[in-house]
Amino acid sequence: MKKSGAAAFPELLTGHGIIKDQVYHALREAILSGRLHAGSKVPSGRALAEMMGISRNSVIAGFERLQDEGYLITRRGSGTFVADNLPDHSISRPVSSPAEDAAQAVITNISPLADQLLSLRASSGVPSDSLFMVGTGCVDLFPHDVWGRLLGRVWRQSRHALHTHSDPHGYLPLRRAICHYVRATRGLQCDEDQILIVSGTQQAINLTVQTLLQPGDEVWLDDPGYDGARGAFVSQGLTVRPVRVDEEGMDIHDGLSRWPDARLVFTAPSHQFPAGGTLSLSRRAALLSWAAQHHVWILEDDYNGEFRYADRPLQALQGLDRHQRVIYAGTFSKMLYPAFRLGFLVVPKALIPAFTAIKYFADTGCGYLEQATLTRFINEGHYARHVRRVRKACYERQHALTDAINHYLPALLDIVPSDSGIHLMCRMKNRVPAQVVIQAGRACGMGIQPLSRYCQPDAPQEGVLFGFAAYPAEQLSDGVRRLAAALQATGVTVA
Repeated sequence: MKKSGAAAFPELLTGHGIIKDQVYHALREAILSGRLHAGSKVPSGRALAEMMGISRNSVIAGFERLQDEGYLITRRGSGTFVADNLPDHSISRPVSSPAEDAAQAVITNISPLADQLLSLRASSGVPSDSLFMVGTGCVDLFPHDVWGRLLGRVWRQSRHALHTHSDPHGYLPLRRAICHYVRATRGLQCDEDQILIVSGTQQAINLTVQTLLQPGDEVWLDDPGYDGARGAFVSQGLTVRPVRVDEEGMDIHDGLSRWPDARLVFTAPSHQFPAGGTLSLSRRAALLSWAAQHHVWILEDDYNGEFRYADRPLQALQGLDRHQRVIYAGTFSKMLYPAFRLGFLVVPKALIPAFTAIKYFADTGCGYLEQATLTRFINEGHYARHVRRVRKACYERQHALTDAINHYLPALLDIVPSDSGIHLMCRMKNRVPAQVVIQAGRACGMGIQPLSRYCQPDAPQEGVLFGFAAYPAEQLSDGVRRLAAALQATGVTVA
């Protein structure tokens, strides 16, 4: 507690807060302002405590922090002094022009690959929780209380598990739970040893490329298609070949006629991104037959397989594969929340050792707590209940968005029909540029995305994407109304 009366160092009198922190900040400020200049001797802890009217322990604690950070130095037998070279001065000292030029050279001297990826990395310019943002599931429906209870239970029982290293293959109980679930709901043909836990779809793509391909190999990618896959392929030095898409998904015959030498096919047969088409049975059969005959790998991205509203989920392409050519990638982030970075790969048995080794050198393994909590979430039936609830909500939200666009923007947007997914794609009418809608949406703080973002750079298409899963129906309808009003104010005909 402070003593009354004037201290010998009035500028070092402390204010509010923890005393030792006040000592630190008061002395640091005195040093930086020059009141305690470089090389000067600082009073002893006992003397300074008396001057400031506080306990000696608080002064010592402040001294120790200043010594750790380089403001004070102690000379045995002589006392404590202000350092000659202060850390703040080293950080903020102006640099000469040659040094500045050198620093700039370091900043800009990036690889051609990094420069290319920078050009591919599109930014929406709006916060990730903006209305109509693409790629976000029903985060408002996430069962926080249930998840919290399970996480608490796992934590209380984790004392032994936290002492062990994570398995790059993944937490065995989770692999077992996922295996049972995907066999029952997606028709996969696999066992638990074929499940590899990964940190999301992006890592799944990178692991597949590193395990199976070499720089220069050709890979099919839908056009328009997933930009994250394109970036992953480019980063590994692959040659990306665009394949046309229509209402039946990826046009396999277009790929066969134009790019017969491909070594990998990236496809989302349950819900083509971003157009939303479902790969027809005839095309599935043609793709599997060609892949088996020519030893081509297929990477099946089932990111939206559970978001079907009119019919039961379709059997995965992997379940139809009789020649072990399909690598299946699943994710939980769309059904749970975007920051939940757990997904899984289902790989042919012969590839398990190679994939596990690549995974080990990528990050050694995924976090135990998340894996163990997800295991309980699945095994106790919470995940299946959550999926049913989300499907019902998404069906209602999709219809609300469709009705609103048809009501407020019928002259401007043509909705591409889809009975699955968590976004709607719209084609532009009357040759109106998509950028008109994008700019109006940005002015309203909306995360509408241009279709051109997902097209090959030399062949952009006019269209826009509206995410709907994360927003209640009334919010979606009101957002479209506000967008229409903003467009009308700029002279655009919307109805």
